[in-house]
Amino acid sequence: MEITNSRHFQKIAIKGVIYAFLFLGAISVAIPYVWMFVTSIKPVEEVQSYPPSFLVKHPTPLAYQELFQLIPMLRYVWNSTFVAGTTALANLFFCSLAGYAFAKHKFWGRDKIFIILLGSLMIPWQVNLISGFILMRKLGWLNSYNALIVPQMAGIFGVFLCRQFIMAIPNDLINAAKIDGCGEFTIYRLVILPLIKPVLATLAIFTFLQQWNSFIWPLIVINSSGMRTLPLALSVLNGEFGTRFAMIMAGAVVATTPMLIVFLSFQKYFMKGVAMTGIKWYG
Repeated sequence: MEITNSRHFQKIAIKGVIYAFLFLGAISVAIPYVWMFVTSIKPVEEVQSYPPSFLVKHPTPLAYQELFQLIPMLRYVWNSTFVAGTTALANLFFCSLAGYAFAKHKFWGRDKIFIILLGSLMIPWQVNLISGFILMRKLGWLNSYNALIVPQMAGIFGVFLCRQFIMAIPNDLINAAKIDGCGEFTIYRLVILPLIKPVLATLAIFTFLQQWNSFIWPLIVINSSGMRTLPLALSVLNGEFGTRFAMIMAGAVVATTPMLIVFLSFQKYFMKGVAMTGIKWYG
């Protein structure tokens, strides 16, 4: 009886320690965002006051009004939303389609091609910047959505993630669909896609957040003000209005809010996808 009580106490203690670490981690992540929002609604005298405080005595939306009046912020939000959303949708289609081919179809050089694709992940992405810029210039795609979207429409990590998940789907389901007269694309649409929703949600979040935060590639291929994405806009905002801290923080709040919305909307599928996929290699 004493041994049972001791083990029960140990489990409670371990859970308590885990929850304490998770709580501290959550607090450490939330504090910068709370400070950013609080600063964005402070008047100038409170922003510059010392010592700094989380309390806001006289909240004001002036920083947000100036943000949308002095720069075309709505245009930048639209650019980032369109680029990140279109890229995420394209990745869902092409990566899942390629993952289905690598997982359930046998063709010459399948495993070798897949290994070569995985090997390309070891190449630093910075290596492709110059060649990518030259290609965009020759195609006449500089300062256009094509330069921001087309090179990012599919990724090796997305193909790998979808392949690992699809390999766990029983072949009997696919064979039954073939017996019913379904073609390959019909099998992909009616059998594969409904079963891989968790991994698609995971891939959508990863891709959307990556493209939303992308800075180097848009900086290289975009020169015009009207085509800037939010990371470029925040950089310009910091350079031109560096002393208006409330306005800069307001821009950061506008830039980060859509990411929180996307993550919270797909959180259930995201956690399920990570748990079920497990990044396990199937031979």
